[in-house]
Amino acid sequence: MITLEKLTKSFPGNPSPVLALREVSLEIDAGSLYGVFGPAEAGKSTLARCIALQEKPDRGTVRLDGLNTAALDGRRLREVRRQVAVLNPVLHEERTAAGNVAAPLEQLGVDGPQRRSRVGRLLDVAGLTQRAAQRPGELTPGQRRRVALARALVSGPAVLLADDPTAGVAPEEAGGVLAVLDRARAELGVTVLLTTQDAGVVRRVCDEVAVLDAGQVVESGALLNLLATPHSRIADTLLPAVETPRAQTAGYERTADVVLIGFAAVGALLPEASTRFDVELATIGGGLTRVGDTPVARFRVGVRGGQADAALAWIGDRGAHVTRLADGPKRLVAA
Repeated sequence: MITLEKLTKSFPGNPSPVLALREVSLEIDAGSLYGVFGPAEAGKSTLARCIALQEKPDRGTVRLDGLNTAALDGRRLREVRRQVAVLNPVLHEERTAAGNVAAPLEQLGVDGPQRRSRVGRLLDVAGLTQRAAQRPGELTPGQRRRVALARALVSGPAVLLADDPTAGVAPEEAGGVLAVLDRARAELGVTVLLTTQDAGVVRRVCDEVAVLDAGQVVESGALLNLLATPHSRIADTLLPAVETPRAQTAGYERTADVVLIGFAAVGALLPEASTRFDVELATIGGGLTRVGDTPVARFRVGVRGGQADAALAWIGDRGAHVTRLADGPKRLVAA
C-alpha cells in the first residue's frame, strides 16, 4: 500500500513560491490500478515524482507498505527506489526492442539465460514478441511506449508510476498501451499509478481515482462508487450528458436522472419498475457508456402514472442513484 499523509510541495517562483501540492492525503491499495486525473498544472507529475522518491516534499509523508520513506538514506533508499519503477518513454535507438527491455537487467548483472527469459515474458505482456528484433525507428509510437513499459517492469518492481502514459500516442494505439498497464496489475501483481488529463484513460482501466486540481485532492475513491455520488466531478466528466428541453419533460408527472451500474441494472431495472408499478417510464435523455468492463448508464427518465413516486423509490432502493427533478430540469432534488 502507498500512503500519502498531508503531502505539500512548492517550487521557487517570482514573486512568490509556486505551491504544486497542498496537503495531499491518499491511500493506494496494493495491486490496484489507480488514476490521478486533473487538468494541466494540477500537480499530477509532482505527485508522481514524490511517490517515486525523486522529489522530496516540503512537508508530509510518503509511506510504502508502512515504511516512512523520509527516514531512508544511502543504500536503504536505493533499495526502496528500485521497488518503484517509473515510465521513461525515451528508448535507446541503437538497440532492438528486446535490447531496450534487457538494459535494466544488464545493469543489475542478471545472467544471460535468466535475462532472456525475463525479457521474453515482458515482451509477451507488452504484446511485442514478434517485434523483439526491431529497433525503435521501425516501431509505431504506441509500440515504442509499450517497449518502454516492458523495460520499466522487467526488473520486477512492486509499483509502476506511469506519468501520462498515452501522451503522444494516437487514439487507435492508446488501448494497446493501457492493456499493458492492466496486464501488469493483473498478471504481475504490480500496483500501477497513472496520471492523466484524459478522462477516457480513467474510464478504460482505473479501479480507483483521485481528482487533483490546483494541487489539492477534490475527490477520491473507487471509480464506480464515485459515478453514483451526487455532484461528483469525475461522474460529470465520464457519464453521458442529460440535458433535455423543458418541453420534453412537461408531459410527465415525475422526471429524474438515474445512474445505473452493472449489466443487471442497465438491462432490466427500468423495465421491471415500469411493469411492477404499472407506470409509463420513458428515457428522454442521457445514454450508456462503459467503465472498464462494466456498463454504466445515466438516463433522464420521465414517469407517467399514479405510482410514479413509488417506482422511482423502488429503483433507488435497488442500488441506482436517483436524482428527481422538481419544476423542470433546472432544480435538482436528491432522492
